[in-house]
Amino acid sequence: MRIVVSGTHASGKSTLISDFALRHPGFTVLPDPFELLDEASDAPGAAMLSAQLRLSAERLHEEPAVDLIAERGPIDFLAYLLALADLTGHDFPDGYLERMTALTAGALLTADLLVVLPLNDRDVIEVGVEEHPALRTAMDGILMELIDGPGVVPAGVRVVEIAGDPRTRRELLEQAL
Repeated sequence: MRIVVSGTHASGKSTLISDFALRHPGFTVLPDPFELLDEASDAPGAAMLSAQLRLSAERLHEEPAVDLIAERGPIDFLAYLLALADLTGHDFPDGYLERMTALTAGALLTADLLVVLPLNDRDVIEVGVEEHPALRTAMDGILMELIDGPGVVPAGVRVVEIAGDPRTRRELLEQAL
């Protein structure tokens, strides 16, 4: 089972994956691509987000583990790029977003399950201004549009939205298996 856990920053992905991995030690855990970048900056920008999108796509193609759980997939970074463009008015070169969408869809073909942790009023995780709350909210909305729209999530990939306290989230993920 190949699982990708998606959601905006500070949505509970790390906690869910950690809790799941403790109970399922046979799963390979792929960390957040941000942790793998050599020169990761805290300031979100198109170049950094594009690098993370590519890295997350590559590792899904290259990782041989049958049972894996990945923190973030390329769909996260596609949503961040679109949110950043909305918030800043940033334009991408012609064909760029189409290429990133195709890269995302191709990588998601290697997944069996896409778990999405949407922001909601019940499971509030507060963030400070240094966490770019406007980008966080915008990304969440766009991610939800991407999972429901055509062309990004391949037909064979099951999508589940999970909410609740950490224990409930882990239990819902286990039920989704």
